Amino acid sequence: MEKELVVVIDFGGQYNQLVARRVRECNVYCEIYSYKTDLNKIKAMNPKGIILTGGPASCYEPGAATCSEDLFNLGVPVLGLCYGAQLMTHVLGGKVERAAVREYGKTEVKVDRSSKLFSDVSENTICWMSHFDYISKLAPGFRAVATTANCPVAAAECVERGLYAIQFHPEVLHTVEGSKMLYNFVRSICGCCGDWKMDSFVEESIKTIREKVGNGKVLCALSGGVDSSVAAVLLSKAVGEQLTCVFVDHGLLRKNEGDEVEAVFGPNGNYDLHFIRVNAQERFYSKLAGVSEPEHKRKIIGEEFIRVFEEEAKKIGAVDFLVQGTIYPDVVESGLGGESVVIKSHHNVGGLPDYVDFKEIIEPLRNLFKDEVRKVGLELGIPEHLVFRQPFPGPGLGIRIIGEVTAEKVKIVQDADAIYREEIANAGLDREINQYFAALTNMRSVGVMGDERTYDYAIALRAVKTIDFMTAESAQIPYEVLQKVTSRIINEVSHVNRVMYDITSKPPGTIEFE
Repeated sequence: MEKELVVVIDFGGQYNQLVARRVRECNVYCEIYSYKTDLNKIKAMNPKGIILTGGPASCYEPGAATCSEDLFNLGVPVLGLCYGAQLMTHVLGGKVERAAVREYGKTEVKVDRSSKLFSDVSENTICWMSHFDYISKLAPGFRAVATTANCPVAAAECVERGLYAIQFHPEVLHTVEGSKMLYNFVRSICGCCGDWKMDSFVEESIKTIREKVGNGKVLCALSGGVDSSVAAVLLSKAVGEQLTCVFVDHGLLRKNEGDEVEAVFGPNGNYDLHFIRVNAQERFYSKLAGVSEPEHKRKIIGEEFIRVFEEEAKKIGAVDFLVQGTIYPDVVESGLGGESVVIKSHHNVGGLPDYVDFKEIIEPLRNLFKDEVRKVGLELGIPEHLVFRQPFPGPGLGIRIIGEVTAEKVKIVQDADAIYREEIANAGLDREINQYFAALTNMRSVGVMGDERTYDYAIALRAVKTIDFMTAESAQIPYEVLQKVTSRIINEVSHVNRVMYDITSKPPGTIEFE
């Protein structure tokens, strides 16, 4: 699909995905590439604009991430953010030095509204600063267009060359008018018309898939999560009964989830496809017996899923295409885009599976962020309760049960999680909190219930607010809601006598427990 493109060049900053998402919110398509990417490859993409991200180093240090001066001579507008702004200055002949005072946090910035970057921004606006270094001398041809009390160059521009540098982070929500600034860059300065919209994405994707598949047979591993569900419906709309969806119920799903998935996609559902449900709970519990190490559990669950899926695929026979619900953060986090460190293995990215006889893989959502996947789901008419279902890891409750996984523990965490989700929804917080769930700790403690001593498990509740799931803060759930959840779990769930609320942010923690 031909579309306008803005390229984000990643120098190792934590907000690389957020920058790309903010650009896409301006209805402009955007992709992330490492600073090590060959400049000729970038040029061949014919981008309308280039954005340089933040980074953890000082641009003047030996071995720091850098770029060629040729990048700024492509005749394409370039916007440098934080480290990107300093690097632009450094490479083009200005000077960057260690600041006497580090600027960190919300800072009042005075902007020059004659700059196209700030044309509709308040003259004094709150922005998010995070830097040790500062631009002490502008590169030739640049002028300062924003300042703070401690930073003489909070933004600079060289209009003639289409080069712009911003010392703060416009992509984060703490920068109150940051979205306006990025909109001004991609729509006004780069001249993008904004043709990246989900309705046209759906239409074009269905057309492209239909042409690619022709009369071929398509196989999809359906988990019931948002990504695989949207991918399945997209394929169903494109090729109908040429699609077979295999739903492996590994016994590690949320309460009643297997039946809910079957109700939507099974024979009584609204979609034109072949649906196969495999109830493999006991098989997975058997493989997991005695295993407590998190990565070992992940590998067992992933491997066994492949084995079950393989057996079902063999019954179907050769297929032409295999569908996967890979989304863009999977690609970036797996080290295939940008400079991100590989945090965890993703089973649906990287080496293609060789256990199914197929010709080609289809990943219709590979270029989308999670919020865009949800928009596609709504555009396709998928029920809202499924589109806005809580994110759920591939290994399921296997990594929300600390230690060994057993059928008894699965039931405990299913029941506790169902109560938690029900009360969050009753309190009207289900759309405000980006991810929330109950986990079963491996801790047992003494309690008193009905005048009797108990020695039972502790449930940990997790709830976070996040934009990109790369960083997250714990949600401040009203105390009365937590009290109600705690009371219900202890009274209604067997073998639980204690409930805790986890307030750890990411980093240093992760959103999931294992």
